[in-house]
Amino acid sequence: MGKNKEIIADAPLARVLKKLGAKRVSDDAARVFANILMEKADEIAAQAVKMANHAGRKTVHESDIKLAAKKY
Repeated sequence: MGKNKEIIADAPLARVLKKLGAKRVSDDAARVFANILMEKADEIAAQAVKMANHAGRKTVHESDIKLAAKKY
């Protein structure tokens, strides 16, 4: 595993893949999966923040996240 600052750990994502039928998951596969999910999470979060700001709020609401997620 890399020594970068990971927000999403690789092991839980490997468990997700295994739960969905993978017999084995390489460390590289779990790491790439985590990186891709973080990229998507960043996009959704940025859009949700924009929505909250546009609405004149400082607080991001559940509805902002759900609406932003529909775009991605």
